[in-house]
Amino acid sequence: MNLVLIGYRGTGKTAIGRRLAERLGMEYVGLDEEIVRRAGKSIPDLVEESGWDRFRDIEAEAVRDAAAADNRILDTGGGAILRDENVAALRRNGLVIWLRASVPDIVARIGADDQRPSLTGRRSFTDEVDEVLAERKPRYNAAAHERIDTSALTVEEAVQAIAGIFENARKQSKDA
Repeated sequence: MNLVLIGYRGTGKTAIGRRLAERLGMEYVGLDEEIVRRAGKSIPDLVEESGWDRFRDIEAEAVRDAAAADNRILDTGGGAILRDENVAALRRNGLVIWLRASVPDIVARIGADDQRPSLTGRRSFTDEVDEVLAERKPRYNAAAHERIDTSALTVEEAVQAIAGIFENARKQSKDA
């Protein structure tokens, strides 16, 4: 069984995912890193040169391949849930945890990151986060088995909560 972290960028997927992998003795797979490896260029360069559709195609291939293995922590990009095929692949052999955070917390965490291209290209950063997050919330919710709000938790507190949820799910799947 895989442990899949979904959520908007800046909700803690990478920091929490890396610590979960250490704690649970599982392989960590950062899907954004895998997309960069496959494309041979940064995400901003890929999007600028080839567009969002090409990015999403590479993402879907990376999701499919990563989800096919077992005993992994999968740190998805914030938009991985936009394609139903990705959600199906991630849920097939994974417990999907939606990491949530407030818009101000997200903006504070990622405001200076230049490796994250604009998703709308037309609004202030805070407005963009608010708009895109509102559009994606129903998809995150539908994809998730569990939800964790990272706004009020430290990385270690989130890791502890998620590890407990995952260990219970793994035990239940073995008992079934």
